[in-house]
Order: sequence, then C-alpha cells, then structure tokens
Amino acid sequence: QVTFGTGPDAWPMPDPAGKGLYVVSGKSSGLLTAYNTRTKQSMDIAAENATQPAISHDGKRVMYITIPAKDRNELWVADSDGGNKVKIAPSGTLATANWASDNFHLSFMSEEAGKPPQIHVVGADGSGMRTIEWTRGTLQNALWSADMKALYINNQDPAGPRLGSTWRQSLDGGAPEKLTENCGWAFEVMPGGEYLLTEIATGDKVGIYEFSVVQRTCTALVPGVVTFGLVAAQDGKSFSYAVPGQRDVTIYRQNWQNGKTGGTPQV
Repeated sequence: QVTFGTGPDAWPMPDPAGKGLYVVSGKSSGLLTAYNTRTKQSMDIAAENATQPAISHDGKRVMYITIPAKDRNELWVADSDGGNKVKIAPSGTLATANWASDNFHLSFMSEEAGKPPQIHVVGADGSGMRTIEWTRGTLQNALWSADMKALYINNQDPAGPRLGSTWRQSLDGGAPEKLTENCGWAFEVMPGGEYLLTEIATGDKVGIYEFSVVQRTCTALVPGVVTFGLVAAQDGKSFSYAVPGQRDVTIYRQNWQNGKTGGTPQV
C-alpha cells in the first residue's frame, strides 16, 4: 500500500523522475443542470454528483447516473425540470443508453464483477424491467428500433475488427443478428427506422455514415469528422453533431432526407 487517508485515490501517474506517484484524491462533486435555449434559463436536476444524461426525444424526460459511493452507481429518471424523480436501478457499474420512440421506455447497461454485461429495458416509472445478458464482447450502446421491437447493439469483440460491430437483438427473444462490422458504431436510429447514423472515429475513414438496415450498405455522409454525439431532428429531415476544438465546441446541422444529405453542414 502506497497511499493512505480517506481517498478515493484514482488515476495513479508515475513521477517522470521515478521518485513517486501523482494521484487524484478526494470525492468528486457536481450538478446536473438543464439549460433552456429559448428562455436562456438554467435549472438544476440533480444536486449530487451525476453524469451521462440522456434526454428523451420529446425533451420532457432525462435519465442520468449518480455516483453516491466509490463502487456504486444509481440510474435515475426525472422530468427535464427536475421533477418526478424515480430511481430505476442501483448497481456496481451503470451506463445510460437510449430512449424509445414513445419517450417512456429506455435502455441502459450494467456490469458486475464476474458476470457478463447486461442490457436492460424498462419504463420511466421503473415498470416492466427486462434484462438481456451479452456474451459477445464489450457493450458500447443499445439503441431502440423505430418500432420498439428490437435493440441495435454496438459491440467490441476483443478478437474482432477494430471498428467494432452492430447487432440487432429482437425483444421477443432469440439469438442476436450481426448487421455490420465495417460501418462504425450506431449513434442514432432515423425516424422511419430504415437508416442508422453511425460514426467511424479511428483510422483513415473517419466520419459520419449511414447504414441501410434493408440494403445492408454503408454510405459516407460527412467524411473526416469525429464527433462525440449525433442527434436526429424529430421530423427526420436533419441531424446535428458536435465537434470539439481546442477551446470550444461547435454544433453543426446537416440536412438529410430519405438517405441523402442536402447542402453543406451549417453552424
């Protein structure tokens, strides 16, 4: 043992001179705040340390993870103004995924030591919890299909392709089906359900792509872009994405309809 005290001590970094370690110590803290772009007003949703917020498609609900203790996470759902909070699940390690098109059902992921990772689907009030064990690799995300009958699952198999793969798991049961392993990871299901917006973030083909669920084709939409988020407009006629810079973040909107982009991205 090399550190003592209340802790937790995290991210140990060796001193370049070889005489010790740097560690980050102490309890993290922060607020989860909603900002209304029309009224320019902010409202705190969670006063405790919270992370991974995911907003429903209609903007009325948000799910998020709190970290009440070093080895424990909790998944919560609240209205976007912070009201009607419901604790959905406590676990060792949790991650938010996505909302279904009905803005009531949601998906999230969990991991516990010695067990395969799990995908969960549940109502915003905690009802109807269903669990899927995942034994094919590391989970990255789980998105609802447009008809809410299946999940699109991003997976990283340690022995598989570097870009990862996307699978479809029917909620009626049965084995998952691999859809693609060369189109990056899916970030958004476009309205109508015929296309997935995907991203390739490494290698010589970085950019935003679309995957045709019917034709099983992968088409570049915005080449050369690396983003940490893709959001489809509710009318299905555009999508937005954020590009980090050295000192700020720029959000772009790209017109899109029926599998084709229109014009150049607008800031």
